[in-house]
Amino acid sequence: MLSGTPDSPDEGLPEPPPPEGPGLFGDAFGPAPAPAPPVAPTPPAASPPPAPLTTVLDAPATPYRVLARKYRPSSFAELIGQDALVRTLRNAFAQNRVAHAFMLTGVRGVGKTTTARIIARALNCIGPDGTGGPTPDPCGTCPECRAILADRHPDVQELDAASNNGIDDVRELRERLRYRPAQGRFKVIILDEVHMLSTPAFNALLKTLEEPPAQVKFMLATTELRKVPATILSRCQTFHLKRVPQDRLRAHFDAIAGKESVTVEEEALAMLARAADGSVRDGLSLLDQAIALAGPEGGVTAEAVRDMLGLADRALVLDLMEALMAGDTPAALALMDRAHERGADPAVVLQDLLELTHTLTRLKSVPSLRNDPSLTEAERTRGAALAEKLSVPVLGRAWQMLLKGLSEVNEAPDRRAAGEMVLIRLAHVAELPTPGDLVKRLAEGGGGLPGGVPRPAPNGGGGGAPHATMPRGDPGGLRAMGGGGAMLADAVAAPAGAQPATWREIVAIASGRKPMLHAHLVHSVHPVKVAPGRLELRPLPAAPRDLAAQLAALLQEATGERWTIAFSNAEGEPTLAEQGRAAEAGRRAVAQSHPLVQAVLAAFPGASIEAVRDAGADAYGLGGGMALPAAAEDAPESEPGDIPPAELEEPAGFDDVPPPDDEG
Repeated sequence: MLSGTPDSPDEGLPEPPPPEGPGLFGDAFGPAPAPAPPVAPTPPAASPPPAPLTTVLDAPATPYRVLARKYRPSSFAELIGQDALVRTLRNAFAQNRVAHAFMLTGVRGVGKTTTARIIARALNCIGPDGTGGPTPDPCGTCPECRAILADRHPDVQELDAASNNGIDDVRELRERLRYRPAQGRFKVIILDEVHMLSTPAFNALLKTLEEPPAQVKFMLATTELRKVPATILSRCQTFHLKRVPQDRLRAHFDAIAGKESVTVEEEALAMLARAADGSVRDGLSLLDQAIALAGPEGGVTAEAVRDMLGLADRALVLDLMEALMAGDTPAALALMDRAHERGADPAVVLQDLLELTHTLTRLKSVPSLRNDPSLTEAERTRGAALAEKLSVPVLGRAWQMLLKGLSEVNEAPDRRAAGEMVLIRLAHVAELPTPGDLVKRLAEGGGGLPGGVPRPAPNGGGGGAPHATMPRGDPGGLRAMGGGGAMLADAVAAPAGAQPATWREIVAIASGRKPMLHAHLVHSVHPVKVAPGRLELRPLPAAPRDLAAQLAALLQEATGERWTIAFSNAEGEPTLAEQGRAAEAGRRAVAQSHPLVQAVLAAFPGASIEAVRDAGADAYGLGGGMALPAAAEDAPESEPGDIPPAELEEPAGFDDVPPPDDEG
């Protein structure tokens, strides 16, 4: 063994100090230690003064409870904005007709889970004397009510379906429901966000939900009712909790602020109620934040709430709208700069303008809304005056531009620049008439026409180049400035039982039956002669080799007669596609020459005619009555069936002639 290497884990370690007194079991395990030498006693250190008795006995400070929890309704009387729900439940308790399963749906923060807890207390309340039964007005003092309020009642179980959404969770729940209530009258199962359950979990819950034990009640809550299977909904009584109106929210927030000894300005309450969007919990959270922002010395001001929410001043938004509608671009940009300095996001400014545009449109359509208490004083006075000056088309145009501009701001790398571009466009078009106003001016006598544009003569008369007459039912080729696209008219086929007499009627037979054949007949075939039972065609190289066989079979199926199909080297007529393009060019030229269309194009620089729609045109863009020429008189007479079907592709006189190219 090497020197210095301990033989055991304890070898080589320093000796432990001797014990200072007898061991736990006396001196049996070793000799008594030598007495320590006497040491001079040291004076005891000054002990700190005893703490006051109140400091020792005081409990820790109660943690702060947010307003949304502190003022959570504990009875139906405290539930605001859900009058229909409260009335139905009160009547159900009064008639002893309480269902075994409820489905509570609505946006967040309107009271779904709160209502479920109130129902649980109403079902289990025993009254102050312990002899009461189910009641719509739980006492709040009995052991059952106190336990449910404290979230410690063993028979009231609240589960989050978002985290307990598997089939195993539902099976475990079903096992627990087999036993009778441990303390209360009913077992109440509250499933929040029930739409998050998986499909197997829904299926496992289905039978239990339909026929639960007599002492079990289900309370299901969801914000996405459309995601809940219909089989689940059919087994529940569904209640739709509404958004709480702004006036009710303002009154509720004002009452809570009074209980908290906090003063809140009326405009600040209105801002909070609007931002809550019908949700009591969201509004109370914002009120809590506003009170904290105000501090212990001052009340909640509108300016503080505006800064907290990042909103633009309502008066500033009205000023901005007035500047935009007056076409005052410098003033509009200056107001945008002021909103930016206050911290308002450009998208929020556009959203406020959208909301104001909607308000002005409502005031324009229903003037009595100016007495609506949900509107601010500025909106009721200045907004009503502005709505009287603007027309609904102008407001509609502003709405569309703001809506499109909002998406541009959200996608732009520089949000402020994108917002300013939207305002510049709005101010620019404010000086332009709407298309309806322009047509009205032109139709009434050309008022406001640009210089040099002739007035449309009545009934299309007057000197100069000929032009089309604009029918009163269609304000001119104004349809020409709509979006492009294919013609909307259907192809006109021959009447049922009649033989097709024109090439268009023959091609129309293939429409819907043989899409590929129809496309080739439209784009790759020049008709040469069309006679009853006989066709002469000049196909292009793009046409299929078996075009004749396909067309003959289709015509025999549609008409009950056999047709002779012959290929020719003659030029023939243009294809249907070429005829449609030529007809479209002619209609465009007629529309372009009309003085009213010229006036519209001159009034809107950069506008162009994209398409001209003719209500009398068929699917090929051709008008009625445009039949192909009949077969020449010197054409040989032929009857259906002269050529057997096997010879249709290469009839007599056209042997060894390949399909010609486009040159003919």
